Amino acid sequence: IDSENMSVWKITIAGPSVSPYKGGLFVLQLDFPDQYPFKQPMMKFVTKVYHPSVMQTTGEICHNIITWAPTLTALTCIEGVYSLLADPQADLPVDDDIAQLLSTNRKEFERKARKFTKEHAM
Repeated sequence: IDSENMSVWKITIAGPSVSPYKGGLFVLQLDFPDQYPFKQPMMKFVTKVYHPSVMQTTGEICHNIITWAPTLTALTCIEGVYSLLADPQADLPVDDDIAQLLSTNRKEFERKARKFTKEHAM
């Protein structure tokens, strides 16, 4: 947490051990809007990650991964992102090329995701 801006959090997430992100440490940023908890935090990866639900240029994560309600918490967001890493799916893409690769050649997708993890998330 930035002591000058308590509405911005940076969290480190370890890549799930049964995923192509195994061994990587990923920095996730949560930006809490003034309307929180009525509006969900914006989430993005600071660390580059090869995933169909993550915008390669900005690190932004598909906002539809969580159906937000004011009773949910920041932990819900973090768990949602962890689930994305644990089980990549092509059904909520922000990067169509990566989603297409995941759908048609999972082995090649996983190879590229492991390579990205080794290059950016260690």
